[in-house]
Amino acid sequence: MQRALVYANLSLLILFPVAWFAPLMRAGLLPLFGLSEISVVTGLQSLWGTDILLALVVTTLAIFLPYLKTIGLALVHFGLLADRTLPVLAWLGKFAMADVFLIALYIVVFKSMGLGRVETAWGLYLFTACILASILISGLTARDGLHGTPDKSKR
Repeated sequence: MQRALVYANLSLLILFPVAWFAPLMRAGLLPLFGLSEISVVTGLQSLWGTDILLALVVTTLAIFLPYLKTIGLALVHFGLLADRTLPVLAWLGKFAMADVFLIALYIVVFKSMGLGRVETAWGLYLFTACILASILISGLTARDGLHGTPDKSKR
């Protein structure tokens, strides 16, 4: 089981960037984006041009926190980071899930306002699956003590 969790976590290092460039939704007649397909990256590009503070928050939640958590968890798995950091890594994953919530909220708002047609795309499901897998992997790692070397502070 430990090896499977390690490989699953390492696969997120590839899957997260794929999810960032994959289409989250298809939209028509939205003035903010002007695109038919919107990904995390294209959405961030538009946000950086219109609302820097929101762009900073979304960039942190969508890109930096999930990737930082995945790298941190890999370091724990290989015994290069103490297992006492697992609660912090778990919180990073929960903050990353907030971004998925924001995206879903935007889709609902745009659909209810009648500003055009909005459809979810496969990238939203991939991005959500990556975040949920990351939360599950860190939870199983913490529960089962699946890390590389014993934490020296417990001796």
